[in-house]
Amino acid sequence: MGVNGVSNAIDIAVSGLRAESTRMNVIAGNIANSSTSRTPSGDPYRRRQVVLSTDDDGLDGVKVEGITSDMLTDFKRVYKPGHPDADNNGYVLMPNVDLPVEMINMVAASRAYQANAAVMKRYEEMVDVAIELLR
Repeated sequence: MGVNGVSNAIDIAVSGLRAESTRMNVIAGNIANSSTSRTPSGDPYRRRQVVLSTDDDGLDGVKVEGITSDMLTDFKRVYKPGHPDADNNGYVLMPNVDLPVEMINMVAASRAYQANAAVMKRYEEMVDVAIELLR
């Protein structure tokens, strides 16, 4: 924690790195389970998403509040007669994961991660220059 309860640039960038890393892991799980029609609970895999938050002024970085299941999007119904999970009409409930959306989210999370890493690098360079000037 920085001066007067305000985090410094490194703390904020590190919180961003952690948040985006969590987002990328959850998105990777969504992609990996995009065709899982039955989980241990008996239902298809349900898309998960990361809930992020910050304080009102945004000076303490970002926090991962939790990982929630997407309950708003319905499962997809796919016609696959002969599939072990097919109903009497031959339809299978599939996960509510949309691969193009997940790929876009992965690119966005990756770019945000890269931006936070760049902030850390620039901050380190500024500190090095300041130390050199003080010599």
